[in-house]
Amino acid sequence: MSEKPNPARRSERSRQAILAAARELVSESGYAKVSIEAIAARAGVGKQTIYRWWPSKGAVVFDAILDLSRAEGGEIALPDTGDIAADLRTVMRATVAEFADPAFEAPIRALTVEIANDPDLAAAYRDRLARPVEEAKKARLRSAQAAGQIAQDADLDLAVEFLYAPLFQRWLHRSGPLTPEYADALVTLTLKALAP
Repeated sequence: MSEKPNPARRSERSRQAILAAARELVSESGYAKVSIEAIAARAGVGKQTIYRWWPSKGAVVFDAILDLSRAEGGEIALPDTGDIAADLRTVMRATVAEFADPAFEAPIRALTVEIANDPDLAAAYRDRLARPVEEAKKARLRSAQAAGQIAQDADLDLAVEFLYAPLFQRWLHRSGPLTPEYADALVTLTLKALAP
């Protein structure tokens, strides 16, 4: 006796195929050359299936990136070994490596352009990815405050921007290499500014 097909399992398979196809196509061809039709063809689904779940190409690419980041880590939390400098170096080096990875770099660069032009996508990015990541970063800085490793009156929102904005700007403008040494230098400079 054969088992009935499970529509939920088939839908999840289709969703994963669509997200993988979006990541692959953006990496191979660049965002501008990717279409919903191309994503549907690569994923083996009809384009109406994509439009049932996503309103735009940018929304598909965003979910593809979000799905990739979830697959790699699940809950967002920074390491907390008790040594804020070591923990931030670990995180910043991982960030540099991620931005240098073509599987991540091409889709996130495309998404960055779309966010600048699509307020709804920008809001989704802020709510579903940027804000949770920023909260995890601030939680680690709060624990460093509690341990007396950074100033009690430090503005943690500004501290996160101070640490990450130069890396993002260098990546966005392609103005210099993103290396582990660069990541370490950002940590050193930030911790000097936040010293108790």
